[in-house]
Amino acid sequence: MTNSERALQLLGLVRRAGKLTTGETFVLAAVRDGSAKLVLLASDAGQSSQKQFRDKTTSYNVPLNEDFTKDQLSTAIGSARTVIAITDPGFVRKLQTLLAK
Repeated sequence: MTNSERALQLLGLVRRAGKLTTGETFVLAAVRDGSAKLVLLASDAGQSSQKQFRDKTTSYNVPLNEDFTKDQLSTAIGSARTVIAITDPGFVRKLQTLLAK
């Protein structure tokens, strides 16, 4: 199993733990209020969404990851989403470790 597959499995665990925010409006709110520790944006998201989340995460100093497609993210969390935010720093550290390898 690759680290990428492990990272996607971890996203399912994060969702079950209740440490995931999904949907564009809710993720933007989480970035603004500081609860988002990492934002995952689908690599095949629309251009306006990409610009919006790149700008917002940059201005609020929140890490942004665009390694996965919409299908991969949706399958991992069990619902169709283009952008998700992780609100738990422990899960973020583990995910970043997996993606760095």
